[in-house]
Amino acid sequence: MNKQIVIGCDNAAVNLKNDLKAFMEARGYEVENVGCDSKDDPTYYPLIAERVCEKIIESGYTKRGVLICGTGLGMAMCANKFPGIRAGVCHDSFSGERLALSNNGNVICFGERVIGVKLAEKILGEWLELEFVDGSSTPKVEAIKDIEKKTMK
Repeated sequence: MNKQIVIGCDNAAVNLKNDLKAFMEARGYEVENVGCDSKDDPTYYPLIAERVCEKIIESGYTKRGVLICGTGLGMAMCANKFPGIRAGVCHDSFSGERLALSNNGNVICFGERVIGVKLAEKILGEWLELEFVDGSSTPKVEAIKDIEKKTMK
């Protein structure tokens, strides 16, 4: 399992980003931070999502990503515009599990205004330890890839 993670947030989620970065580093993950690092940074969340997704794509999809904004929704919407990125908002353990095991999700999104630090750490920790295995969900993930090929030109 690759332990390289790219993390980013907008200025609404700096605190949770810093907490999750430290959480992952304490568990041996190599975490690349692409911003924001200040509540005064005006960088829009789509630009942060772009940075994270480009790093994942450049790695040949070996890296995974963590994106955080106020709700997680905007980050997920933006991330899913990139080929090969499957992002989802997860504010409960079951969603994090299914992001990994059913959807082969490579980007997890959180909302700092929605979730507490300890719950986010629990979900993230579980997601990081899971790996997609070919099985009954494989044809569904392949269907996502087929749609992507048709629509992302």
